Amino acid sequence: MVSPRGIGTFVVWDYVVFAGMLLISAAIGIYYAFAGRGQQTSRDFLMGGRRMTAVPVAMSLTASFMSAVTVLGTPSEVYRFGAIFSIFAITYFLVVVLSAEVFLPVFYKLGITSTYEYLGLRFNKYVRLCGTILFIVQTILYTGIVIYAPALALNQVTGFNLWGAVVATGVVCTFYCTMGGLKAVIWTDVFQVGIMVAGFASVIIQAVLTQGGISTILNDAYNGGRLNFWNFNPNPLQRHTFWTIVIGGTFTWTSIYGVNQSQVQRYISCKSRFQAKMSLYINLVALWLILTCTVLCGLALYSRYRDCDPWTAKKVSAPDQLMPYLALDILQDYPGLPGLFVACAYSGTLSTVSSSINALAAVTVEDLVKPRFRSLSERSLSWISQGMSVLFGALCIGMAALASLMGALLQAALSIFGMVGGPLLGLFALGILVPFANSIGALVGLLAGFAISLWVGIGAQLYPPLPERTMPLSLETYGCNSTYNGTDWMTTTEMPFSTSDFQVYNIERTSLMDNWYSLSYLYFSTVGTLVTLFVGMLISLSTGGRKRNIDRRFLLTKEDFLSNFDIFKKKKQVLDYKTHPVEDGGTDNPGFNHIELNCTDQSGKINGTRL
Repeated sequence: MVSPRGIGTFVVWDYVVFAGMLLISAAIGIYYAFAGRGQQTSRDFLMGGRRMTAVPVAMSLTASFMSAVTVLGTPSEVYRFGAIFSIFAITYFLVVVLSAEVFLPVFYKLGITSTYEYLGLRFNKYVRLCGTILFIVQTILYTGIVIYAPALALNQVTGFNLWGAVVATGVVCTFYCTMGGLKAVIWTDVFQVGIMVAGFASVIIQAVLTQGGISTILNDAYNGGRLNFWNFNPNPLQRHTFWTIVIGGTFTWTSIYGVNQSQVQRYISCKSRFQAKMSLYINLVALWLILTCTVLCGLALYSRYRDCDPWTAKKVSAPDQLMPYLALDILQDYPGLPGLFVACAYSGTLSTVSSSINALAAVTVEDLVKPRFRSLSERSLSWISQGMSVLFGALCIGMAALASLMGALLQAALSIFGMVGGPLLGLFALGILVPFANSIGALVGLLAGFAISLWVGIGAQLYPPLPERTMPLSLETYGCNSTYNGTDWMTTTEMPFSTSDFQVYNIERTSLMDNWYSLSYLYFSTVGTLVTLFVGMLISLSTGGRKRNIDRRFLLTKEDFLSNFDIFKKKKQVLDYKTHPVEDGGTDNPGFNHIELNCTDQSGKINGTRL
């Protein structure tokens, strides 16, 4: 291994690559603003007119799911805790199947714009309002962090201007969301997935070359105990084991894929239910690809720094900064490539933020504006949607500024995602899977689930679990060249294993802390979901839920599953290319060409889809 010379810095070409990525994203927004001859209705703006096809939507789902937190966080996670993270491949499979077979059919056949509309149809407007408000608060909090956290990490390693980056990403995002609506968001996401894969590939290829082949990297990882794939310890307190990742991870991510507006809005914008399901399954392949990239990057990190860990040697002040550090270290001879990696991290941010802005606009218009002001024309609703995009864009940049003040709350807010997502998933599951659930049960269940998951989540923040629960692997510094004194970036104070400033130290640890609060963070969502479901069922039964008869459309039925096989029945019809009668498609959809995909549209879509 080469004795570490100073790592590179950002040069002009790196800035050119980064600016190019922002400019192309903005250009896509302008293109859709004019190509669409203006977005005539709020529905065109928020749903892409329901004319999207599977592949771009799949890429977009992947992009908005993979924020910069993934690009920077997962490799350092693998570096510190080992490759057990790759078990998430199984989790992603389960999540996609659940989303495609349980939640998608119901949302698609109802033709809704906001998932919370479903809560209004199935329960009542109060449940809908609760869901909406929870979603808006959660998303604004999360988005601020998604903008700020990577900007901070990249700024400390590359000297990339912090507020320049935050404001530039925020403004560009808001710009193309406002100009182009969902279509622009989806197509910029496709472009950004390309950039993300390119950024990862450049780091992986160069790491393999510097370390002398992939086998060296795997050997180093094996000798350092990093290839710990199988840990079947059933203890729910261990941070990552096979079970916490497969069970807890499935609940956590289903609450994002199955019911979170930012994701659902995309696959509902497909032109047929078959395309919508395909988009989820194609996206699964993309998720696996990105997971493979991040795990490989983590192993490359370990192979490169196995005897001189930059984090312990105080060359970087947080594990998030390891990845940009590696990029500058090995790519410094190729001007423009470190810039490509930074663009890769920011693509993650842009795509997540843009989907959040678009989803927030959709939810506000559908759930807060339309029910109050029924007389608004489609044209004015479209203007309101655009106004909302600007407003939420500004709010998210504001949240990023707040996040900079409360650095300690980063982790807290990420767990808020699990804490809010779990009960919401429980609420939707109650509506879709439990025929006798009623609105009283739903509200009480939601509150109970929310209370429990807040309790465990905040407890875990105050009294973080002990190292034997999280099991970090050893990091060595014996190989560090002590005479090397490059720039020292200890700009932030070092906190041991946690970001909380409000931790309570040196306190007698009670059994409550060692058991309940030490629960693996992946189970927060699981607890919230199950409590919501059980409490909701009990309360519904005791308040006469069985007497209600409910429109079958709001439930998951046997037909929803069996209609997957319609494709095989109708093959013969497609071969002779006659145009088929128009009654069975979305009738307010002039761009829907019935020759293409008529074979699949048996979902019995409600004509006109405006309920």
